[in-house]
Amino acid sequence: MSPLTDLKEVLEAEIKEWHFHIYFHQSSATEHAAAVALRDAVLRLRRAGAFVAVPLWRVNTSPIGPHPVGSYEIWCPSESFAAVFSYLCQNRGELSVLVHPLTREERTDHDTRKAWIGPSYPLDLSALPILSDSVPLQYPSLKLGYSSTVPGLSLEDRKRLGECVEEILKGEEEAAPAPPIEVP
Repeated sequence: MSPLTDLKEVLEAEIKEWHFHIYFHQSSATEHAAAVALRDAVLRLRRAGAFVAVPLWRVNTSPIGPHPVGSYEIWCPSESFAAVFSYLCQNRGELSVLVHPLTREERTDHDTRKAWIGPSYPLDLSALPILSDSVPLQYPSLKLGYSSTVPGLSLEDRKRLGECVEEILKGEEEAAPAPPIEVP
């Protein structure tokens, strides 16, 4: 299967919401305390305006769903993804973090679309649906992610932006140029 290259299709398929699952060994009081401290730090930083991230209040002290150890979830809209990912990369300590998108294909999101910050854990995907009727919306009151009311750049604006970037990068020796436009 070739990667999508049609701009409209790529933009329509863009992932707008993500989960970060913080993992800890439920038998380790030290890891549990570190996980809760990380959650509280994320909450303080959210309040301070560093990013939008919504940790669940519940911390699972035993396996639940596909998650084989203690865990909790942090929801994040695409608008804050880079900031939250960066923060967790730098501040997770010895904890592992499962990162996956939220789409209608929950099993695929947890299987082939996932990434790990730190060591990975095997997941039990058997209870996850293959295809849901709709994209799982979380916190639509925030009007971010799939619930955003801010209009994005138009296709024409995106094309102009891409052309400008290509023109600027022509002088950069290390930057790979985009291949020629294919004419159908």
